[in-house]
Amino acid sequence: MGELYILDKENLTGGLENNMEHYPEGIVVPIDKPYGWTSADVIRKVKFRSQRFFKDRKLKVGHAGTLDPLATGILLVCLGRATKKAEELQSGKKEYVATVKFGATTPCYDLEKQIDRTYPYEHITEVLIKEKLKDFTGEQDQIPPLFSAKLINGVRAYEYARAGEEKQLKPARITIYAAELLKYENAEARIRIECSKGTYIRSFARDLGLSLESGAHLTALRRSRSGNFRDTNCLTVEDLESIMKL
Repeated sequence: MGELYILDKENLTGGLENNMEHYPEGIVVPIDKPYGWTSADVIRKVKFRSQRFFKDRKLKVGHAGTLDPLATGILLVCLGRATKKAEELQSGKKEYVATVKFGATTPCYDLEKQIDRTYPYEHITEVLIKEKLKDFTGEQDQIPPLFSAKLINGVRAYEYARAGEEKQLKPARITIYAAELLKYENAEARIRIECSKGTYIRSFARDLGLSLESGAHLTALRRSRSGNFRDTNCLTVEDLESIMKL
């Protein structure tokens, strides 16, 4: 990443200079996104604080790789010239820990919407899930959720979804490198997933439910790794506010 400065738990000693000239290539801050916050919520908070700390109202702030509101974990926030490297930063392999509930579906494949259909799930076992997960590894086509920011004829897919219009999104080519069952209890599976950029874990949950002749949706999701960044080194929004004291 050249001269990019990574502001995480390992680089907190010595404080942070309040002049961006000390960081010519910009700053990357891995933030542990809070549950219920949108990625835009985090950016607004960081932008407000950083523009004042660095005394630069034009300081650019962006992120590399969106997280859904109900997900937590790594959100890479870019300051200054680091925003130009967002595409490079988000291209790395991702790791998630997902909790998938069997026996019911929602329109958005997670808890943002109410359950719309229920299905039998009593036949699902730990052994069966492990067998089906083998089929999900490798390069494949995945259909993104209609409740997503994907564009259809220049319009965000979620706009059609909110209007109740049925639209078919084009499949995206993705790779799932690993899918490991960590725990199965009370019709909920906790699964660790390593995947490429552009993978929708909500769609993974939907497809896993279908493969098990049931329905499924996400009840929890955490991004634990993005490229070389780990959630164990993330800062919280409160950490950053403390560092960038006004």
